[in-house]
Amino acid sequence: MDRAPGDQPYQLHLPAFEGPLDLLLHLIKQEQLNIYDIPIALVTEQYLAYLATMQELNLDVASEFLVMAATLLAIKARMLLPKPEKTEPAEGEEEAIDPREALIASLLEYRRYKEAAERLKELGDLQALRFWRPPAELPPMPPGISPEVTLNDLVAAFRQVVESLVPEEPATIRRDEITLRDKMRQVLRRLASSRRGLSFGQILGPTPSRLNVVISFLAVLELIRLRRVIVQQPMPFGEMIVYYRHVE
Repeated sequence: MDRAPGDQPYQLHLPAFEGPLDLLLHLIKQEQLNIYDIPIALVTEQYLAYLATMQELNLDVASEFLVMAATLLAIKARMLLPKPEKTEPAEGEEEAIDPREALIASLLEYRRYKEAAERLKELGDLQALRFWRPPAELPPMPPGISPEVTLNDLVAAFRQVVESLVPEEPATIRRDEITLRDKMRQVLRRLASSRRGLSFGQILGPTPSRLNVVISFLAVLELIRLRRVIVQQPMPFGEMIVYYRHVE
């Protein structure tokens, strides 16, 4: 059959679509149509042209596309029926339902899911551009401190000792001759003679001064650093015990 020079057949070059609703949304967007007032005749014509193109290319047309084509033709036929004159519905009667109503509802719902999927894909692509540094290994525990004991625990233990001290009466201040090195030797001698270890209170003695508490605390910390003593807490929230560490 000959065609006039200006009578070009309708050509539709579209990518693959996930389903008939995806194709309909593309047609509506391409023609800038109002999804709430779809010109069913135009959309049906373009939809059938797409199916014809698939058949010309020997592509398998899924049954869901054919079902949608039949639905569009049925809606188009109902839209072509003569409309009764507009009169106010009698009591108990319902207004005529738009044949496109179910199709529009399906398109709106599909569009919401499609936009959500596209947004998730964008987030996934953005996440793929980020490079994460693998978690570094935790630094080893300081030598001489068991895993359940922290430096804060040691400070809290000495703070309790300081708070339990009886306030000293005003007296003449004199300088104690004991040094940190002397205190370290003293603590080591006492621990070496005790197999069960010593608590902080036992290390400090019955009536320690505040200066003695501070020097003792620093001495224990220095001995821990030198790996000469071990601090353990046998029971949760219990008293901390300092043990002499025998060097092999």
